[in-house]
Amino acid sequence: MTTPPNRRVRPARWLFVAVAAAALLVTSDIRPSPSPDTAGRIDGPFASLLAASTDLGPARGDHVQLTAALRDRTRPVTLIEWARAQGLSARWRLGDNWAIIEGAPAAVSESLDVEVHDYRGKRGQEFYASPQQPRVPAALAGDVTELGRILSYTPHRMSRPDNFPLDVPDRGLSPTDLLNTYNADDLARAGFTGKGQTIVIFAFDGFDQADLDTFSTKYGLPQFTPEVVGGSPGKPRGELTMDLEVAHAIAPDATKVVVNARPTVEGEGGYQRVGQMLEDTDRQFPGAVWSFSIGWGCDKLLTAADLAPVRSALAVAHENGTSAFNASGDLAGLECKGGDDWDSPPGTQDIGLDSVASLPEMTSVGGTTLSTDADGGWLAEQAWFDVPLSQGTGGGVSTLFEVPPWQRGFTEQVAPERNTGKRMTPDISAVADPFTGVKIVLNQQDVVGGGTSQSAPIWAGLAAVMNQYLLANGGDLIGDFNPLLYRIAQGAQLPAFRDVTLGGNAVDTAGPGYDLVSGLGTPDVDNLVRNILILQKVTR
Repeated sequence: MTTPPNRRVRPARWLFVAVAAAALLVTSDIRPSPSPDTAGRIDGPFASLLAASTDLGPARGDHVQLTAALRDRTRPVTLIEWARAQGLSARWRLGDNWAIIEGAPAAVSESLDVEVHDYRGKRGQEFYASPQQPRVPAALAGDVTELGRILSYTPHRMSRPDNFPLDVPDRGLSPTDLLNTYNADDLARAGFTGKGQTIVIFAFDGFDQADLDTFSTKYGLPQFTPEVVGGSPGKPRGELTMDLEVAHAIAPDATKVVVNARPTVEGEGGYQRVGQMLEDTDRQFPGAVWSFSIGWGCDKLLTAADLAPVRSALAVAHENGTSAFNASGDLAGLECKGGDDWDSPPGTQDIGLDSVASLPEMTSVGGTTLSTDADGGWLAEQAWFDVPLSQGTGGGVSTLFEVPPWQRGFTEQVAPERNTGKRMTPDISAVADPFTGVKIVLNQQDVVGGGTSQSAPIWAGLAAVMNQYLLANGGDLIGDFNPLLYRIAQGAQLPAFRDVTLGGNAVDTAGPGYDLVSGLGTPDVDNLVRNILILQKVTR
């Protein structure tokens, strides 16, 4: 029987706010007044990253680059000509609504009136950056809506709890329990096991095939060997092993693919590299389900322009039937704490979202603590928050993107002070608490997985099963999932979500309807897929 441990407590949101406010009041007494030479300087996590790094002086490399968001997808003639006149170049590809401006550091500095320096970070990485946000030159106002940051380092991490709870494997969910929990067991008995579908997992670490073999044997599942694209991402550290085994537990007949995401954080142009990786994956595996348990920096580090290549790639993949799920994060709503890149006292600057998980084109997956009966039957869920470890489900309000049309009817369900008219996350949730998670095999030991990095592949596996069902019943691949999810939540023939109304994280609390810690809730998969099929047929 899986039940929340007694040590769980309701999140003391007022305590976090009080501590943060006190820290801000103390620091405000010693903060110098802004001086003219700080005009245009970027504050928040970006400033914290540079402050924690060693300034090596003016950039010495042969070039720097930044992203320009364009007003439309036509050739940006003015931008190209302006760049040439400045001794720069503008790279643009037919049909893109973004371009890359690049050139020698001195030329970029002079043309955009910013400093560009080299830095050495806490991890030993060397990168260039500008402490100022470049403004769009008046001459480019007709072509360019926004410029990205000048930063050649992409902060990154794997989204998983610091430790797997090795001492509680008896409380974990078996594959059968997991299917029962989210009412996907009848689909499995009817033969809907992901056959004909492909699940792609993007990873920073590797896996041990022996663990996958033992897991499959232990639970009577077919053996599988994932296809690896781009070489092994690195040594097995647990994250990828968990993702693969969890997805296999739900969709054992789906093809599993691992894409090495490590190159996206090696060198400049990280988000352009992410976009290229997604484009390549879409071409190779059209209509696959994507799962991300990794992060590419918090949203306060960036501008929306930086993420334009990723949004564009996701939109194209949606057209081919791909659905994409990203872990909302495990820092309890404080995704902008720097971790190994910078340290900061508790404060409002720590509040934030994982940048890629916050995209409107991405389905952001939050995490819960789950209670079940002895057979894995669902009893209750609450938002996952482990106060002593400062871990819990991510979520919150974007600083970058306006609220999407499909989410507008839900803004009034969050607290008034959080209703900013921006994109809200997560969209949906699944079990993430390591004390109530899914049984896996790691280093040939039985352990229990956890984190929103477990929630994302749960949904990826469920999506693969639902895709098989839809195709077998005259439907289509799900594709862009968010519009469907929110439309069903507004009213559908069958109840598709289990509302999570208890718990919270360090910033927000759960409540009836949509909330910023669990989204729309967790799935009743059998009902959800039948609702999707009805919608697909009536909207053709």
